[in-house]
This record gives sequence, C-alpha cells and structure tokens, in this order.
Amino acid sequence: MTNTRQWREFLALLALLSLVGCGIWPESLQGQKTGPRQIISLDGTWEIAQGSMDSAPEDYPSQVPVPGLVDMAEPAFEDAGKKSELRQAFWCRRSFSVEGDVPEVAILKIHKAKYGTKVFLNGQLAGEHLPCFTPALLDVRQLLKGSGRPNELVIRLGADRESLPEGMPTGWDFEKYKYIPGIYDSVELILARRPYITNVQTVPDIDARKLRVVAEIDPGDEQAEAELRYVLREARTAKSVQSGDATAQRAGKQLRADFVLPVPKCHLWSPEDPFLYELELKTSGDSKRVRFGMRSFRFDPQTKRALLNGKPCLMRGTNVCIYRFFEDGQRGDKPWRKEWVRRLHRKFKSMHWNSIRYCIGFPPELWYEIADEEGFLIQDEFPIWLLGKAPENPKAEKIIPEYTEWMRERWNHPCVVIWDAQNESVTDQTGKALQAVRGLDLSNRPWENGWAEPQSTIDCAEAHPYLFIRAWSGKEPFRLKDVTGVSGTPYLRDAQKKLDVPIIINEYAWLWLNRDGTVTCLTDKVYESLLGPNSTVPQRRALYAKYLAALTEFWRCRRRCAGVLHFCGLGYSRPGDKPRPEGGATSDHFVDLESLVFEPNFEKYVRDAFSPVGLMIDYWGQELTTGSEHPFKVVVINDLDANWTGTISFRIVRDGRTIAEQRKACTMKPYAENSLTFDFKMPERAGECLLIASLRTADGTVIRSLRDAKIISPR
Repeated sequence: MTNTRQWREFLALLALLSLVGCGIWPESLQGQKTGPRQIISLDGTWEIAQGSMDSAPEDYPSQVPVPGLVDMAEPAFEDAGKKSELRQAFWCRRSFSVEGDVPEVAILKIHKAKYGTKVFLNGQLAGEHLPCFTPALLDVRQLLKGSGRPNELVIRLGADRESLPEGMPTGWDFEKYKYIPGIYDSVELILARRPYITNVQTVPDIDARKLRVVAEIDPGDEQAEAELRYVLREARTAKSVQSGDATAQRAGKQLRADFVLPVPKCHLWSPEDPFLYELELKTSGDSKRVRFGMRSFRFDPQTKRALLNGKPCLMRGTNVCIYRFFEDGQRGDKPWRKEWVRRLHRKFKSMHWNSIRYCIGFPPELWYEIADEEGFLIQDEFPIWLLGKAPENPKAEKIIPEYTEWMRERWNHPCVVIWDAQNESVTDQTGKALQAVRGLDLSNRPWENGWAEPQSTIDCAEAHPYLFIRAWSGKEPFRLKDVTGVSGTPYLRDAQKKLDVPIIINEYAWLWLNRDGTVTCLTDKVYESLLGPNSTVPQRRALYAKYLAALTEFWRCRRRCAGVLHFCGLGYSRPGDKPRPEGGATSDHFVDLESLVFEPNFEKYVRDAFSPVGLMIDYWGQELTTGSEHPFKVVVINDLDANWTGTISFRIVRDGRTIAEQRKACTMKPYAENSLTFDFKMPERAGECLLIASLRTADGTVIRSLRDAKIISPR
C-alpha cells in the first residue's frame, strides 16, 4: 500500500467482507439489507391534509413527521385530536422508489397508527387495518413499481375515536380529552423472495440451556418443506454461538419449522445484566433476525412472588402512560427520539426500579428495544379502561385479533414478562379474549386481567390501594396515622378473589401534583384536608414526597405483594388547561422534561424507599409525650440474592441537630426481612422533631427512612 490511509481502507474492506461472509452485517447497514431481505424505512417527513373519509384531497398543504402525531404538522391543523366538523379523516402521503425489480414478496408494515388505517399505493387500494395499537401487514406486491420509478403511498387515518366500528377498542381514557391520530410508529417496506419467513417465536429453556425456535414460512406454492439455516450470535459482539440447519414442513397454508438448538454457556437476561442474543434464520430466498434474552418468568404459587430465572424477584417500579403523554404540552418529538427514551429509562433505573407497567397503551417499538437493552420487566397493558361507565365496551370477538397481533409482535422481547389484558375494568370480554389467545405464547407468560376474574392460577391480579382517596370522595380524610389500621394485603374486588393469585400493586397514594406543584382535580380536597386551604408549593411537594416514600416503604416491607409500582413515572401535566378548567387528574414528577430532572423532594425521599436493601420506620404519628419511654420498630428488607449484613442507625433530630442516637447490627438472608426495636426516652421539651433510620449499602450509599414526629407535654 502506498500510504497509511489506503492500508486502513483495505483492512476495513477485509473486515466488512469477512462479516458479510459470516452473515453478519454491521449496525450501520442493519435495517437496510440483510442477505436476501431488504427493509426500506419509510419514516421521515410526509405530506398531510384533512378531509372526508371517502375521497383523497387534491392538495396536501402541511407536512408531518412519521412516526409522530398529526398535531406535529406544519402548518398546524386547528384542534387536532378533537372531533371537528372540519374533517372526518387525515390523509398522509409520501413518495419513494425501489431500485431494481420488485421481488415476489413486498410487505408494507405500519407498526402502529390510529384511528383506522386505509392504505392506497399508486392510486389503488392496498388494504385496510382497523386496530390502532398493533401492526398492519399489507401485501403490496402487485401495486409496487420497481426500477427506480416513483411510488405514491397514501394512508388515510380516521380523525377521531368515533371513526372505528362499535365494539372495537379505541383507547378510551377517563383522563384524556384529546385523542390525537397519527402514524405514531415506524413504517417500512419489507422486500424478499420466497420461502418468506413471516414470524419467529423464540422460547428459552434456561434449565436445559436450550432454545426452541418456531418459524412460520410462506413458501408461495405447494411445496411440502423448505430448508432453513440458523445462526445464533451474541447481539452486542456478533460473536457466533451456534449454527445449523432445520427443516420447515407443511402446516396448513404455511410451512412451520419447530426445532431446538443448544445454547452452551448460556448467559441469562435480567434487569441487572440485560444480555441479549440475536438469531438469524435464512431460507433460499429470505432472512430474518430477532433479538431475545435467555430468561424465564413466572409466579410462585406458594410465596406469591415472581420468579425470574428460577429465583425470587421483587418487582419495584413505575408506570408510563404514553397515550396521556401524547397530549402533554411539552411532549414534542420526545417519544420518538431514541436518545431521550434511553435517558428516560436510565433515569428510572436510578430510582432503583426494575419494572415498568406500560399503562393503558403501547409506546412505539423502540421503547421495547430499549427496555430489553437497559433491563426492565414490562407489564404490557392493552388500552382498555372501562370502570363501570365507559362510553364503550369492546367485545371479545373484536379484541381477539388485536391480542393476537400484539403477542406476535412482542413475544421475543425478554422485557415483556406479563400480558396485561386491561386496566380497572369489570368485564368478562377480556377474559374470554385472553383465554382464546394465551396458548399462542409458548413461553406461557402470566396474564393480568384488571378488575375482572383472573383466568389461571399462573396469573396475577392488580391492586390499587388509594388510601388518600377518602377526602376526594367526600369521606373523612385519611391521615398517615391511619396506616396502623391498614392490612398489609391490599384490597381486591370480588371477581379478583375467585382465584388465589399473586398481587401486584401498580397504583397507590392519590397525592398527585402537577409539575408546577399545583394540585390536580383529584387532589385539591386531599391537600386542603392535610395542609389547610392556603398551602404553598414547597409544602405540598415536601408532603407528597414524604408520604409517597412512607407508603412505598409500607407496601414493600409488608411483603404481601409480588411488586410495588408507583403511579406514575411519565404521564401528563395539565394545570387548569382549557377546556377542563379544573386541570388534569394525575401527573408525573418531572420539573424539566428535556433534561429529565425530577422534583428534588421526590428524588430525595422516594428513591430510598425503592432501594433493594431498604428499611421502614414503623411509626405513623402515634402520640409521643415528653419524658416517656417509646419503642420504635424498624423493618429492614433485602431484595438481593445474597446475605446482607450491616448497621442500622436510628436518630432523633431537632433543629438539624441529633439529640439521640442508637445503632444496631442487622443480618438478613436473601429476599428476607428483619425487625429491630430502638427504645428511646423522649426529650423533656415538647416540639417537632425528625426520626431518621438509615443503613449503608455495599457501595457506600446511605439509605434512609424518615418520619416527622411531634412530642407533646402530658395532658
């Protein structure tokens, strides 16, 4: 070589050729072409217009990003997301080209769009897909032009929820007042030859260190079988783990390959170590890659705890209400910016959370990819929320096709550990639907069925112990001291009790504040009862954080539930927005969404309450009198798979100065708890003080439990 630059280019070319020869494509080329399959991304800027349902508009005056929502159009549409006489539908258009001849398989995939999708390619109807929360897969082979000629793609979306037929899930939510349509996930064109791999399901068997693979293949003719080549790699390094051949045989209209391959030195996936594998399957005409994790998840019927990879796993986490966030004034393009979504999940991780419920709806696909990579257990909740008075009642026959599409899209994600059929709904329709589809998931994940009856002893039930709801509902206000009368097992509805299944608390407290510290329409009476009519933002924020931390400690330390997930990590903030002058009902804890800065009190108190090794002062405001002897109980818990030994400190602090302190040694087995009692003589002077119990974790972090206390003179 004549110079260093040419030498480097030569080495880079050799490296690229060696990777391609092994069937490995660098990340920069992934998503464009993998062997005989080509994927053309149609994301980007589209033209958009509003109009009728029946005919496409002549002019497209605005532009909109895809994926995105129609309220992101420039110039903007009036009242996008609300029913309007200005429109029945939105029409989205873009052009693209395909180089070379059109192969025998051309599938247009619209990952998610709402409300009702009708697709036209080059002026001809390509197909229709009514579901709003699952992918549309349309065969466009006969309409597609190749050889670099332009193709015009037009997608019609219903302008509002009422565009959908009666009985279909529409994503109704009592807290929303805008239902913004849009192509809110990616669009891509899949080009391949047959035999075409339509779907792959990976089924880990961690005990046997094996992987079952079930592949569905469209042969395009009457052939009875097809040969399949597989390569298993580590996803991050592309290091080959296993390779071999399998045979797909006729199963109805398609071919089906069902085989098992060994995974030597199996590296398990967990929130602490989210290790991923990649499986590539090849036929003579197609190739498909899927990522997965070697992990198992189920509930122990005796302990009522989750078992991850055969070991107890205490679920600690939060909720993401993505469809509520869609109508947040500060949303912008954040849900589709990969770097922002990753930072969000890492922020959640900093709170000691290992679990998230994607609540009342599914975010874009990239969220699941990031949850796989960052290590979260996802309770994936289908967007049905009825209570007893919703203006819709989806029917099982309408739900079943969507449940099927949902599972087929999501079942290779190791992050998805619970199929959640619905939220807070008393209906038999979701139970019928999940029973019809649950056998499709060969990993046999548990289901959760809201307020309706659990459908199997392997399933779980949700509990929402909103203790502070009493003031909002006009009853005698709840006080923190009333926790002493609360059972450690949260309340379940009668239908939920028909099977004895594990409980996940994924909502609790009823103390929401908007991001600016103002009360919501559900908590105005609560804060008035707790702090009086003239409370300040700092007072409310401090109380919210301390009480939320105390309730988190209570539910975790009672050890009666498989998980405690706070509500919520991401939602919306609507302080008095019109047309709802009373403002929003719930909110999250961010004070800076772009930089992902939590309200400081929340981070200070609630982070400690979720620590894997945590503690709780079992004191709830009982009377303390000057000069009296008082025992304080401290409960210490260990969520770790290792013994924990340390020192528990208990201090009484007044005016920033420690006036009494004791220390005691504590030892706990894995997943266990311990109780210590600290006996103190109360000071002779009445006044307010702060109780602080603390421990130091293995990495030196100090974890605290705090309670405000008032010492009074004897009557």
